Amino acid sequence: MNFTRWSARLPGTQRRTAARTDAGEAHSPGAAGSVPAARGEFERHGERKGRRDGAGAGSGDGKDGTPTGVPALEELGVRDVLDGLPALVALVYGPDHRVAYVNEAYIDAFGPREAGTTAAESCPELVELGLMPLMDQVLRSGKPRTVKSRKVQSATFGTAHALANGSGTVARDGSYTVTCTPVDTSGSGGVLIFAADVTDHAEAAERLRSSERRLRETAVALQRSLLPQELEQPDDLRVAATYQPGGTDAAVGGDWYDVITLGAGRTALVIGDVMGRGVRAAAVMGQLRTAVRAYARLDLPPHEVLQLLDGLAAEIDASQIATCVYAVHDPNEGRLVYASAGHLPILVRAEDGTVARAADPTGPPLGTGGWIHTSGTIDLAPGSTAVLYTDGLVERRSEDIDEGVASLERALAGAKGSPQVVCDRLIRAMGVTAEHDDDVAVLVLQHPARTGQAAELFHNAALDLLGGIEAAPRARAFATGVLSSWRFPVELRDLGVLATSELVANSLQHGTPPMRLRLRRTDRRLIIEVTDGDDHLPLRRHAEPADEAGRGISIVATIASSWGSRRTPGGGKAVWCEFALPH
Repeated sequence: MNFTRWSARLPGTQRRTAARTDAGEAHSPGAAGSVPAARGEFERHGERKGRRDGAGAGSGDGKDGTPTGVPALEELGVRDVLDGLPALVALVYGPDHRVAYVNEAYIDAFGPREAGTTAAESCPELVELGLMPLMDQVLRSGKPRTVKSRKVQSATFGTAHALANGSGTVARDGSYTVTCTPVDTSGSGGVLIFAADVTDHAEAAERLRSSERRLRETAVALQRSLLPQELEQPDDLRVAATYQPGGTDAAVGGDWYDVITLGAGRTALVIGDVMGRGVRAAAVMGQLRTAVRAYARLDLPPHEVLQLLDGLAAEIDASQIATCVYAVHDPNEGRLVYASAGHLPILVRAEDGTVARAADPTGPPLGTGGWIHTSGTIDLAPGSTAVLYTDGLVERRSEDIDEGVASLERALAGAKGSPQVVCDRLIRAMGVTAEHDDDVAVLVLQHPARTGQAAELFHNAALDLLGGIEAAPRARAFATGVLSSWRFPVELRDLGVLATSELVANSLQHGTPPMRLRLRRTDRRLIIEVTDGDDHLPLRRHAEPADEAGRGISIVATIASSWGSRRTPGGGKAVWCEFALPH
């Protein structure tokens, strides 16, 4: 941009010799070699308005076809053009950025500026906008630069603004998009500052961001309220979980996890991910988690739980699908029995550091329907650690998800410590930060290898029942000897023998071979379980005074802390009860 025709000359510039009209010469204040004057220093506001009003007066056509009273293009002064702009314009010159000119819009916004002063002294708004280094860069490079939506606090210019507009009120905070352009001033470099007021746009964008933040906070609060506030801690496992919502630019997803104690020492573990975002996904997640807990109480095999959940997911919201893994740990078997609906594989780290990946079966996600789920197994020996997780932990846009799972396997191989420590180490190893673009849920369970005094608190004993009238006395004698060896109080021992007698009698009367009695002691409870080959589950019912049967389960339910029954794989059933140990 060439400003040699600028009527207010920079130091050392020469006025261009040109024919000027009287009206045009009236726009040329100052003598040759004078310091440029700021817009408010050499002209009254009323005089400027008068000239602008007079510029359009008159009517009729000139000889060249131009309407009478309308100046020709070459007669328009640059200052008159800039004064009419709604944008803020300022001109500074020299390495110190001394003020040469500010237009009327600039004065209305920030007040008048004294000519010849440096921008650092008289223009605090330019300092707050961060333009001083930018103007240095523009002078050095000779290239324009733009910064978007920079904010100026009203305290910076409030008093000057109030004086300039005569309102006596302090200006509001303002946001400006500013372009700094180098100008040719015939030997003295300058910068033209062009600032557009985008305050309304910035405030609208901030309102939108605030609304999005409130919506996100609501979704996060809902999500966290639907997750377990405190994980159940089974006797035979140590469990920890971590949930981390995505960064502020990512909508909250529907990740969830749960730990459900099933009785008889068995534990259900579940993790899932609703494929959606925001409050809606969190609401669907809450319904699915509640349904899982209800179905788990039926003590069904994992694939049957997912089969029920699949139908429910389609009823809740046909447009929402979810992935899920449901696994059951039985301390007597030393393994996980699991079923997966489109979810990522369970990883198990053995005590020696080797990591195994759970293989198929894996069905489609919940809500798709038309699929018969099946269960699989993976070993979980003492000393092992299993990890269930959602895709946010391993999925990256730049790599295949199988590579992410492989990276997690390597991280798990070296992750030692408590379940919570393992959770934290896996999160760090996979590069998950507060700004991660997806939700992450991790559930870690350990089957501790107990030795020494801790091992003395966990015992197992089992007896095969061959049937016949001698089975019940043999079971009572066996229970008496085992419970005595475990040094239980006499009262608890007698209750345990009574419960054993009733469960065995029920199995002998209504079940079929093979029959087996199992006693198990943990650090917190005594578990008595009887299995047989009949799959009809017992029901507790009210026995009439004249009835000769039907009281066994009622007696067990009355004396025990809890009781239950389930069907066993391959046919048959198990009936169990638990007694809480005294502290």
